[in-house]
Amino acid sequence: MKIVVVEDDINMRKSLEFALGEYSEFEIIAYKNATEALRKMPQDCDLVITDINMPGMDGLTFIKELNGKFEVIVITGNATLNRAIESVRLGVKDFLTKPFEIDTLVEAIKRSETIAKKSRKKITTIKNSNFLATSPVLERALNLAKRAAKTDATVLLLGESGVGKELFANYVHQNSLREKGPFVALNMAAIPENLLESELFGFEKGAFTDASSSKKGHFELANGGTLFLDEIGEMPISLQAKLLRALQEKEVSPLGGSKPVKIDVRIVSATNANIQEKIKKGEFREDLYYRLNTIPVTIPPLKERTDEIEPIAVKTLERVCKEYDLDEKTFSKEALKELKEYGWPGNIRELISVVERAAILSENEAISKDDLFLESRQTKDEIGKMEKNLIVEVLNSVNNDKEEACKILGFSLEILELKLKKYHL
Repeated sequence: MKIVVVEDDINMRKSLEFALGEYSEFEIIAYKNATEALRKMPQDCDLVITDINMPGMDGLTFIKELNGKFEVIVITGNATLNRAIESVRLGVKDFLTKPFEIDTLVEAIKRSETIAKKSRKKITTIKNSNFLATSPVLERALNLAKRAAKTDATVLLLGESGVGKELFANYVHQNSLREKGPFVALNMAAIPENLLESELFGFEKGAFTDASSSKKGHFELANGGTLFLDEIGEMPISLQAKLLRALQEKEVSPLGGSKPVKIDVRIVSATNANIQEKIKKGEFREDLYYRLNTIPVTIPPLKERTDEIEPIAVKTLERVCKEYDLDEKTFSKEALKELKEYGWPGNIRELISVVERAAILSENEAISKDDLFLESRQTKDEIGKMEKNLIVEVLNSVNNDKEEACKILGFSLEILELKLKKYHL
């Protein structure tokens, strides 16, 4: 539901934007004065919240100009009986005196006839074909991402592996002013350290032995659009200063180049690592973290979004059957129960993988519990948790002396490092 807020006090205006924006069913559009609101406000808005005492056109004149087209709630810090009477005469539904609790305003909004009518309808407030299902906790994260998208602020997506961070990054891009520009993604963990700099910043012909021609880096490829830096926590410390400089100066220096290249790029990054711990260990620059973390968005794991499991599974099953020209299939009640009760450490990525395999391998019209093979996965997960806990316990007992820990665990140093990375330790 679109709600227009007209408030000349910037602190009050921003507070209302933020507080009301926490409600996923509200889309807040704010203006600093009545003149601007009359000129720009959408004609399909559902409610207007306006101050009375404003420079230029005051609130009562503004309400008269609206001519009864919209329901209005008045907020004011200087209430008088005459103004309250005049507001009611003009059709104002509620008259709130500052300061007021945000819950009081929300209650007034929900009393609005237009809002109430829309609330009674089954409306999905955040729609995006990339998301197979939504839940209240996911919608809150999507709503925050959508609000962040309207600015050029950097966004840091936080969440476990497989929760859909790249989908979120795409969602930010699609809802931004850069939606017609390119969306370019780069996974920091997938590129060898010696190649990462050239992938980010590009290189000129002759910059190194195999550079037979020039190549644009991901920053230049994303010019005018959005650059998504996945697994930012895995970026080598040696390159972090160059990334910080690129963000601050809005320019990059290709390898072998003689002059920097100006860039206009919005950065969205993501990580499932504990960046604060990496900062303490000297593995991540604190100044870069604050630069990337202007607006953090935490994406909840699938185990906190259990109401999404069935619709995602059903839609995935429909897609796979159509894609591989299979007979239509369904889930048995036992299979659905198993899907809902499983812990999903791999999140949506794992769920989709399980459904795809079951759809292809099952010979029955109804996919059974046994077709999912979740019991064997559960056992594997439990073993993994035990191994992780054992490694932590041993490292703590030897004050993080990795060589000593390897002797106790029977690992080589290389294997220990791989397991530490695997378990994000």
